[in-house]
Amino acid sequence: MAEKIKIKLVRSPICTPEKHKKIVRALGLRKMNQVVERPDNPGFRGMVAKVPHLLAVVE
Repeated sequence: MAEKIKIKLVRSPICTPEKHKKIVRALGLRKMNQVVERPDNPGFRGMVAKVPHLLAVVE
């Protein structure tokens, strides 16, 4: 089974650029403190790297 990363939304994307909001929604995050599990690949890692001030990678 491929490795997974858990991503948590820790700050609201309300006052962020539209690009950041689209990245958060594309990751499947809708609510504060919501945690989603995604495949650990360069695509998802890149999305997390674009908005590190909004997200946290949960170990």
